[in-house]
Amino acid sequence: MSITYKDAAGIAGMRTACRLASEVLDYLTPLIQPGVTTLEIDRLAAEYMKQQGTVSATIGYQPSGYPPYPGHLCTSINQVVCHGIPNEKALKKGDILNVDVTVITPEGWYGDNSRMYLIGGEAACSVQARRLCQVTFEAMWKGIVMVRPGIRLGDIGHAIQTYAEGNGFSVVREFCGHGIGQRFHEDPQVLHYGRPGTLEELRPGMTFTIEPMINAGKRDIKEMGDGWTIVTRDRSLSAQWEHTVLVTETGYEVLTLSAGSPAAPAFVTPPPAAALA
Repeated sequence: MSITYKDAAGIAGMRTACRLASEVLDYLTPLIQPGVTTLEIDRLAAEYMKQQGTVSATIGYQPSGYPPYPGHLCTSINQVVCHGIPNEKALKKGDILNVDVTVITPEGWYGDNSRMYLIGGEAACSVQARRLCQVTFEAMWKGIVMVRPGIRLGDIGHAIQTYAEGNGFSVVREFCGHGIGQRFHEDPQVLHYGRPGTLEELRPGMTFTIEPMINAGKRDIKEMGDGWTIVTRDRSLSAQWEHTVLVTETGYEVLTLSAGSPAAPAFVTPPPAAALA
C-alpha cells in the first residue's frame, strides 16, 4: 500500500464523509447520559447513519487474525484504551467514554473521528479524569497545528508526546493514526510519539487521522479475550480524541468538523472553520 494524494474530487468526497461522521457524534452527544447503555448508543448511531445515507465502517470489519467487529461504533469506557465493544452495561456518573465513529458514503469515502464524554458532567467526574480528557484533546490539537507541507510525521508525533508527557501522562505506542480515503486504513501510519525530522514528509492532498490515546498511568496495554478490547495494563484511565485532517498547500484543514464539534483550544489561531452543510 502507498500514500494516496487526493485531487479536488477526492477532497470534496472526504469533506462530505468527514462532516457526516462528525454529525453522528453531534446527534449522539445529548443522548449520552447516565443510565444509557453503549449498545443503545450503537443502535441510535446505526439508525442515524441510515438516515444520512451512510453505513458504518466498523460493523463486520475483520482484519486478518481478528474476529468480525460486532458494533457500528467503538465505545471505550474508563480504562479501555480503544475498540471497546458496545454492550448492555449502563453508563454511570463519573465514567469517561470515548465514542469512535467511522462512516462510509455511497461514493465510497470514509470519515473517521472520535470524542470523549464526561458522564454526568464535569462535576460528576474526578479531577484526574477531567484533566486527562482535556490534555488529550489539547495533545491532538498540538499535533494538528503542526500539519503543513514539508514537515515530517515525526514532528507531529513529537509535539503530541512532548505535550502529553509534560503533563504527567503517557502515550500508547501500539496504536496510531492512519491515512484514510476510499479505504478505512491507508498509508501512512501516524505515530503519536517520535523524533522531529523523521518519517514521511507531508505533501498537499494527504488525508489522515490524528488520534492520540493517552493514559493516566503507564503506557502499557493488554488485549481482552474478545479479540478487540484494549485496556491499560495498570487499569488506569485512558482517553482519546480523533480528527481527520487534510494537508493543504499552506497548512491543514480539519475535515471532521460540524456544528456541534468542540471548539479548538485557545492556542489554535486562527480557529478552523466548521464544515459547511
